[in-house]
Amino acid sequence: MTDSYYELVDADDPRGERFRATDMVRSTWTSHIQHGGPVSALLVRAVQRCQRRDDMRLSRVVVDLLGPVPADGDLWMTATVERRGKQIELVSAQMLGTGPDGQPRPVASASGWRMLTLDTEALLSAPVAPLSPRSAGVNRNLADNFDPNYVHSLEWLWLTDHTAPGPGESWLRPQVDLVQGEEITPLERLFAVADCANGIGSKIDIRKYTFLNTDLVVHLHRVPVGEWTGIRSETMYGPDGVGTTVGTLFDDDGAVGVIAQSVLVRPR
Repeated sequence: MTDSYYELVDADDPRGERFRATDMVRSTWTSHIQHGGPVSALLVRAVQRCQRRDDMRLSRVVVDLLGPVPADGDLWMTATVERRGKQIELVSAQMLGTGPDGQPRPVASASGWRMLTLDTEALLSAPVAPLSPRSAGVNRNLADNFDPNYVHSLEWLWLTDHTAPGPGESWLRPQVDLVQGEEITPLERLFAVADCANGIGSKIDIRKYTFLNTDLVVHLHRVPVGEWTGIRSETMYGPDGVGTTVGTLFDDDGAVGVIAQSVLVRPR
C-alpha cells in the first residue's frame, strides 16, 4: 500500500502545483474517480498555505465538487486571497484535472474564511454529547470488498449499525500522508475523512441507490488534536432525489465543528 494520497510532481508548473494521485484516492462508487476526502484535504492544504498567517486560522471551509474528479492523470492546484483584512480573510483554491479532451479543466474548488485568533479560553463551550470510545467500535473490514482504493487508506471503527435508527457514528483516521514526504496537518487530517459523513449517516440500501454528495461545508469552533476524527451524522432524504447530510465532528476532547452536505440520490 502506498503511503500517501498524492505525489507532488512539480511545485513550479505554470498552471499551479502539479500532483499525481495514488490508488488510495479511488472512490468506492467507481475506480475512475476520486473520493471527496482526499480532494477536500488537498484543497485545504492549498488554502492553509496561501499567504499563510500564523495569527489566523480557518473557521469555515466550503468545498464544491464540480464533477467527477479523475483518479488518473495530472492535477493542478492554485490558491489566492480573495479578501484581505486585519481580522478576517477569505481564501479560495481551485483544482484542475484532465478533461475528456485532454485539456485541464476545473474539477473542484474551495473557499475558506480565516480569522484572527486571540485567547477566549474562559468562554470554551461545546454542549454536545461525546461519542462512545473507540474501544466500542467495530472494524467492518470494508477494504476486503474492494481493489485498492480510499477505504484501504483508513482505520475505520463503526459505533453504530447502519440499519439502527438515529444518527450514524464512527471514528476514522487516515493511515497515509496527504502528500508524499509531508507531515499532514490537523485540518488536512480532518478533511481527509469528513466527506465520509454522507455514508455514515445514510440508511438507504447501497445496492439499490447511489447517494453522492456535491459539496461539504465545515464550520470549526476549535482546531482538532490527535490522529482520530469522530463523526456523528444523519442524512435526510426528500421526495425528489435530493438529500442533506448534517453532522458533528469530534476529536478525543469533544466536538470541534459541524458539517453539512448536499446529496444527489439516484436509483441504480
